[in-house]
Amino acid sequence: MIDPVGDIDRYIKASEALGLPIQYVVDTHLHSDHLSAGRALAEATGAKYVLFAGSKTGFDFHGVADGDWLDLGNVQLQVMHTPGHTPEHISLLVTDRSRGEEPWFVLTGHTLMVGDLGRTELAVDAEQGARDLFQSIQRLKALPDYMEILPGAFSGSVCGRSLSGKPSSTIGFERRFNKAFRIESEAEFVAAMLADIPAPPPQADQIRRVNAGEAAALV
Repeated sequence: MIDPVGDIDRYIKASEALGLPIQYVVDTHLHSDHLSAGRALAEATGAKYVLFAGSKTGFDFHGVADGDWLDLGNVQLQVMHTPGHTPEHISLLVTDRSRGEEPWFVLTGHTLMVGDLGRTELAVDAEQGARDLFQSIQRLKALPDYMEILPGAFSGSVCGRSLSGKPSSTIGFERRFNKAFRIESEAEFVAAMLADIPAPPPQADQIRRVNAGEAAALV
């Protein structure tokens, strides 16, 4: 399960209906726009709760680094550290070896979304976040055009500016039509990411601290 939110019972029921136990619960980053259900779901199912190894939290978790693999039999997920939206952000390259030996799609969280990229000021200085994000998207741009992307947010989310309502895309389509993703100059990219930054999500700092186990639950 990647970036679960809300009532964990729906995930547990789906797992039971499919006869597929949940082995890993992954948060691509410490969210600032919603409370994560990741730790609660991992505790309820006995799964490993996964975050980037450099994440600063008040609890123990299964830390992963760039290049690590999460093994699910025929399906394997390779970790890509893609900081920018937050310093600890990861994306996951997914390979289904029953279909082929190359990755089929990439779960990009709030880094690359359909129509835009993730905002960069919720966890660090906006300019530093933008510079980190520029380097991260160079890695994503190096993926094949046919690679599907499944982001963690779409239209309606406050984590991007021009998000589409379509929940998936491809690297090739975003390379052609995603204005932020198309920018080749780092200076131009940073300027674009710093322009017209929207208002932050309500209680963003507090939500991130709760998700990191550094603050009590919101009331």
